[in-house]
Amino acid sequence: MFTRACLFVTALSALLSCHRPPQAAKQVTAYTIEQLQNNLSISGAGFSADEKKILTDHNGSGIYNIYELNIADTQFTPLTSSKKESYYAVDYVPGSSAFIYSADQGGDENTHLYLRRAGDSVAKDLTPWHKSANTFVGWSRDKKSMYLSSNKRDPHFFDLWKMDTSTWKETLLYRNDSAYSVAGLSKSENYLALTKSITTNKNECFVLNRKSGNMIRISNSGEANWNPMAIEKNDSLLYYTTNDGSEFSYLVRYNLQTGKSEKIYSTSWDVVDMTLSENEKYHTITINEDGKNKVLLFDHASGRQLEFPAIADGDIESVLISPSEKNMLLTVGSSRTPHNLFVYNFEKKEIRQLTQTLNREIRPDDLVSAEIVRFKSFDGLDIPAIYYKPLQADASHPVPAIVWVHGGPGGQSRAGFSNQIQFLVNHGYAVLAVNNRGSSGYGKTFFKLDDKKHGEGDLMDCVYGKKWLASRDYIDSSRIAIEGGSYGGCMVLTALAFHPEEFKAGVDLFGVANWLRTLRSIPPYWESFRKALYEEMGDPNGPDSVMLRRTSPLFNYQKINKPLIVFQGSNDVRVLPVESEEIVAGVKRNGVPVEYVVYPNEGHGFTKKENQNTTAIRTLAFLDKYMKGDSSTSRK
Repeated sequence: MFTRACLFVTALSALLSCHRPPQAAKQVTAYTIEQLQNNLSISGAGFSADEKKILTDHNGSGIYNIYELNIADTQFTPLTSSKKESYYAVDYVPGSSAFIYSADQGGDENTHLYLRRAGDSVAKDLTPWHKSANTFVGWSRDKKSMYLSSNKRDPHFFDLWKMDTSTWKETLLYRNDSAYSVAGLSKSENYLALTKSITTNKNECFVLNRKSGNMIRISNSGEANWNPMAIEKNDSLLYYTTNDGSEFSYLVRYNLQTGKSEKIYSTSWDVVDMTLSENEKYHTITINEDGKNKVLLFDHASGRQLEFPAIADGDIESVLISPSEKNMLLTVGSSRTPHNLFVYNFEKKEIRQLTQTLNREIRPDDLVSAEIVRFKSFDGLDIPAIYYKPLQADASHPVPAIVWVHGGPGGQSRAGFSNQIQFLVNHGYAVLAVNNRGSSGYGKTFFKLDDKKHGEGDLMDCVYGKKWLASRDYIDSSRIAIEGGSYGGCMVLTALAFHPEEFKAGVDLFGVANWLRTLRSIPPYWESFRKALYEEMGDPNGPDSVMLRRTSPLFNYQKINKPLIVFQGSNDVRVLPVESEEIVAGVKRNGVPVEYVVYPNEGHGFTKKENQNTTAIRTLAFLDKYMKGDSSTSRK
């Protein structure tokens, strides 16, 4: 919940997608969730010193562990063997085979950084500070120190620390007492980029000269967001993105010596990232183009755009250029394929796929490609959505459907791979992932349309998504459910309470039921974001409390008359378990069928395959029972 996540087609192609000739139904193999979950979820963190190996994490063991991937033969060597907590790769310690990984305890979000060396039987906790959250920030210029942010001193604020890699002792670099977020540090350590949230539509951006103590303000008083991306190693130029004076974010170059700024890249979508290679030979720019990432490569000195390896239907999740600037690691997926790792050699101009994450038992032709559509909402506003039509559906075989709502508020459903969605579609459910007003990626006007109006226009967008589905001749309009997680889970509960006759059933994954309680109980380390969150959602301690109570599903549970299933992690610190417990108890009092599944070892989101499998199986069985009238469903 409360993520600002980051769709791809022109209005014409969206129009064409809605009016293409009907396709005949196709028979597909029905896969078990175990087959789909036997895909790998993988990420790459860094190159080894000789650039022959890559530090990775994947969930092949059932939870995430650390592995080393040999580029030559694409073989994995396991480096950790956790059976309880997920471990996520951070990077190799420069010049060695030792590596850093991160982990929390049961999803409590108190993330620590751990060191593991060859021959170690136990990892060293580099951040053994009770109830602290710690994040790797980067390596020093001489590679002898690690930077990290931590709230160990004060749980409300994150300070910047420097840790010597010979002793692993920390030194305070920046004490944060003003709810800033550390957004960048120059290689010289002279300049520190800081941001401060004002609202979710506006922040402030500063550069602190650590030698002089002078604070340079980069932002202005307009309603805009400012996000530092990189500082050149000679301390001359800062790069940042902003949507100041524009619907979409663009890239700016700011001269730290003269104070002059220059827009250097803009397009009709948000620029969401810019990276600078180790020796500044290259830089990359990432664009959120209608729910897919597009990456551009440039010669940094000249600004000339370079050829970038093309990967069909590829959504590029991340790009990492090696320290030698000879190789580039790409993490790329599609709607029918989980993310895979590719390596590109700049000298040979060759790209190689290193992993095959889709289970070989699954035929890609049995899976569905995401389709970008748009529909009119209640007020005529165009609402973007990602649509998955079952291959077995046609007018003579109408299928049930699901309106899918992303997390947030302010999140975005994207055209990437989802085991859960593909499982439902494979078993005959159409899925429309609605990017309702307030979603990110479609300009700042669209983004703020739901401010202090959650459960109103954004909910009606979901209702009109249901109407769009119902207008398809291959959809059974009497069998449309709604599903979502976190903020999306709240939308499920709100839809069932305020529009009880629209949806046949609801699937709620750790959704907010009582906004007053949730907003008052946000984790202390969100202090820098608290005011911005209240500006968007409403202040639970002021006059907005009346609106928040009126729109909270918990105080309207008596209106819910459709079957509901709720999933919750017992260690969730964002949406507390009591949120789910109370809404389940309330709906039960209505005499309405309700199921409740609690995972004692999960937080906000489920990371263990066993729990992901259970969620998918229970969801399908629930939907089949109440959407198809099949009480004997037990598919796995």
